Amino acid sequence: MKKEKILYRILEEKIISIVRLKGSKMTSSVIDHLIQGGIKVLEVTSNTPNFDTEISKVRKKHPDILVGAGTITTSDLALKAIEAGAQFLVTPNTNKGIVDVAKQADIPVVMGAFTPTEIADAIVFGADIIKLFPANHLGTDYYRSLKGPFSNTKFFAVGGIGVDTMNDWFKAGIDGVGIGSTLVPSGVGTEEELNAITICASKFVEHLKTENGSIAD
Repeated sequence: MKKEKILYRILEEKIISIVRLKGSKMTSSVIDHLIQGGIKVLEVTSNTPNFDTEISKVRKKHPDILVGAGTITTSDLALKAIEAGAQFLVTPNTNKGIVDVAKQADIPVVMGAFTPTEIADAIVFGADIIKLFPANHLGTDYYRSLKGPFSNTKFFAVGGIGVDTMNDWFKAGIDGVGIGSTLVPSGVGTEEELNAITICASKFVEHLKTENGSIAD
């Protein structure tokens, strides 16, 4: 799939589910349950054990789902993720080398930035989406202020986003959100917890549909 199509799907779906687990044993099951709940774009973070192997497994098992690699902080991690089949990269930091690696592979980068200077740097480097992180410490008023000088930039809010606070971000005009531990606890280990992930995912997806409808009206 070409970069333009991947980027279009990320922006169309508006939700990236972040899978960060303490062990790799449950990764496949967690992803299965996210998909059952309606999630179509997800990232497996580099600090999830065997993240590259898990990305490869998901790509084979769920070819219709977009699978990226998260917590990509270095060019070496970027290369490792791409070799595993990651379709996009997500960073917590602003790093030109990661964009350079992604350009060679023709995949998008969702690049973490906190300040106007970091955002401007990420844009110059060629990031496709700015990951406003940590969003819960910045708030929607901060984001609205950024939209003046960065009106043509695509933003995703990541960090502490819940079902209710997600609505506030979309009302503020955010292009999408990344959902982490609110949806996938790092220590998930039981069938009951897996089922709870499916239920929670469906709530996020349904809330998004409702919110989009209210904004359109």
